[in-house]
Amino acid sequence: MKAAAPAENAGRLVQSPTLGSSAVLVPVKSFAAAKQRLGAAMSDAERRALVRAMAERVLAAASPLPVAVVCDDPEVADWARGHGALVVWEPGRGLNGAVEAGVARLGALGVRTVTVVHADLPLATGIGALEPFEGITLVPDRHDNGTNLIRLPAGCGFRFSYGPGSFERHLQECARIAMPHSVLRREELAFDIDLPSDLPVP
Repeated sequence: MKAAAPAENAGRLVQSPTLGSSAVLVPVKSFAAAKQRLGAAMSDAERRALVRAMAERVLAAASPLPVAVVCDDPEVADWARGHGALVVWEPGRGLNGAVEAGVARLGALGVRTVTVVHADLPLATGIGALEPFEGITLVPDRHDNGTNLIRLPAGCGFRFSYGPGSFERHLQECARIAMPHSVLRREELAFDIDLPSDLPVP
């Protein structure tokens, strides 16, 4: 196992002049720990390969915007740097805390608009080319339950609340901070994979 310090330092010290005013933030869980519920339908090696492939699809779909990966796993950090992403090292915060810290970090680097998108979207396209909107854009999953993408001003004070029912909570959060919001429903961004039933039939 590699020491965590190099990944942490890399995430804290990089001051990329190419970030610009907009960027994409992708939280990525340890490949070994991600999507454990898929273990009933595929081998461990197949699960890890799927997790990586979905994450790579999301990073590619962020083009032409720069990408930051928020993580607490050295393997993920190495993978992210290998794909040209900025590593935001945030250990021990959980998903909501890591995303909030990642948005704050990007804001400190001069990014004004951050698109937070999950890494489990196998059909993802067009993340870096969403329609402009002066407020918060929410993309729910296909069940209107979870929230697959949130684009927001970096300094708006939004509190993330991922987990079951997050879409409704995020709508309420837009109201709490008095920010206009737009709900965008696109199949390629609404389809995520969590359970064996989400997998395509062979």
